[in-house]
Amino acid sequence: MMSNKPLPNHADLQPYNYAVAGHDGTLCDPDGELFIKPCTQQEIEFYEAAFKDHPAFADLMPVYLGTLSLNDVTDVQSVNEQLPGVADHMSAHMKEEAVHMAQEAAAEAAAEAAAEAAAAPQDNDNIRWRPNKNRKIATNKSVVLENAAYGFTRPNILDAKLGKRLWADDAPLEKRKRFDEISKATTNGSHGFRIAGMRVYKGSENPAELDQEEYKVYDKDYGRLTVNRENIVTEMKRFIFNPQAGIDEDLGKIIAGAFLEDLKRVERVLASEESRMYSASLLFTFEGDGEALRAAIEQTMPSTTSSQGDKEKNGQTSAASKPKCADIPGLSTSRVDSAIVLDDDGEMVLRPGDNEARKVETRAGNEKTVLSPVDEVPADEEEISNLPRIYSLKLIDFAHASWVPGQGPDENNLFGVRSLIKIFEELSE
Repeated sequence: MMSNKPLPNHADLQPYNYAVAGHDGTLCDPDGELFIKPCTQQEIEFYEAAFKDHPAFADLMPVYLGTLSLNDVTDVQSVNEQLPGVADHMSAHMKEEAVHMAQEAAAEAAAEAAAEAAAAPQDNDNIRWRPNKNRKIATNKSVVLENAAYGFTRPNILDAKLGKRLWADDAPLEKRKRFDEISKATTNGSHGFRIAGMRVYKGSENPAELDQEEYKVYDKDYGRLTVNRENIVTEMKRFIFNPQAGIDEDLGKIIAGAFLEDLKRVERVLASEESRMYSASLLFTFEGDGEALRAAIEQTMPSTTSSQGDKEKNGQTSAASKPKCADIPGLSTSRVDSAIVLDDDGEMVLRPGDNEARKVETRAGNEKTVLSPVDEVPADEEEISNLPRIYSLKLIDFAHASWVPGQGPDENNLFGVRSLIKIFEELSE
């Protein structure tokens, strides 16, 4: 999938401040819509194969907009060739800025790559592995993605690093041992995932614990040293339930239920594909300002009236295909995301192809209505895309990912996804 949005001037690019884990060097445009991330050729090939041959899997990924190869011979013509869907919308000055960015980044990447090559023996088992302390990837390539945090007022973000095994087949022996130690000592070993980083708006009553934007930031040590198999559910609650920001228990359960349904979709897709990913993550994002969240939901509701009326005229909806949402003071919805809309009565509007609502029994013995994820794109996509964001769940980080036909599903990552499903079932009840 490509976009007509032109690339920004290099001078306008700025460090991406919402990264809660991963490597340095990521950039975003001034509007925050584009996310430019250093990557390996393997990651690019995985993205391109997903969007070409694995559409259900691609729907779990950030929108892929293209790539830039950055080296000392990059020129305007190479920019035109690399970005055919974008270059026609770029000014000559903007292309020159892209060339400048390429030449500036190439020297550092080449130097780091040369140093790594000089120090590395041929036998992977005998490589002296050095942890990447500066968190930069030695690469001259970047992938251009849609920013998952774009469109939120105060995005709460959690990076859940998946897998009990964290190293790829080509990893040096020393790296395998180190990552196995991390897995054994953290919830990667017990649950198949760990919290690699987290940002929560007004996530503490103590102002001294908040940054300049009023976020409490949980770094990688939080998931390694504080979170364990006994307190994982309690610590996950810190991300969802936050009275200081207006996310009370009722509103938090709605968000947890929304993530739960998307996690079930992730499970279905991974179980139907033959891939292997090591150190990939699920990126959870939702509107962290309770007031903005409620306002966004209320803004979403009126916009669906006309489309719902059209569908009723065409006989495409019925009482059975419009489950009634739970009644919550000040909020009449049980699940809202960028692909699900509500009518004025707070009823879920399902499109043709959606699965019907179904009744399930909770652990407490109560009955509630849940929905299968929405797969089709609405006819009024432009109208829906202009609505404020509610939440997002994306699969990210494919530096060590590949397609493996004939080898079956990725049980290593499915273990983590299924653990998350159990946790979000508990959080949503």
